[in-house]
Amino acid sequence: MGKRILMLAGDFVEDYELMVPYQALCSIGFHVDVVCPGKKAGDQVATAIHDFVGFQTYVELRGHNFTLTKSFDSVKLEDYAGLYITGGRAPEYIRLDPKVIEYTRYFFEKNLPVAAICHGIQILTAANVVKGRTLTCYVAVGPEVTLAGGNYKDIPATEAVTDGNLTTSPAWPGHPAILREFYKLLGVKIEL
Repeated sequence: MGKRILMLAGDFVEDYELMVPYQALCSIGFHVDVVCPGKKAGDQVATAIHDFVGFQTYVELRGHNFTLTKSFDSVKLEDYAGLYITGGRAPEYIRLDPKVIEYTRYFFEKNLPVAAICHGIQILTAANVVKGRTLTCYVAVGPEVTLAGGNYKDIPATEAVTDGNLTTSPAWPGHPAILREFYKLLGVKIEL
């Protein structure tokens, strides 16, 4: 079994921002434990698909259900090589759980690889770990980064920003970029 990755999710996580990194990390040999506060292995979270269809902001459509792979309360942080924080609506409310904040801070205290996408950065700002760091996120979350003392970088949705042990991307079109950077932080080398 390969290295273990902890992935934070919750109801109405953005579908692609959970499914794609979960499957990509599993495909190269990582064991990914996807957890949600208040839920256990075998429970499901609902996902949402965020899309732009002519309004000033995205619409939220119902996505797939995702079956959680581990119970939230059974997480042992020392078992993990890295943390992946998904986006969508879930970060807005799971960041209110003290253990989510504790889990997030642990990876920064240990300088372990962390990836966060889109609204997932709301967990980072709540955990008070962005001060002095350069990062990106969904544009509407940018003011939170600035208020938390971070340096918000407005980049195309297809790109990622890496600062130390942290890599971030604005949204799911950035999966190739954020995953490539997360792999580097984890010490993964893929040769073609």
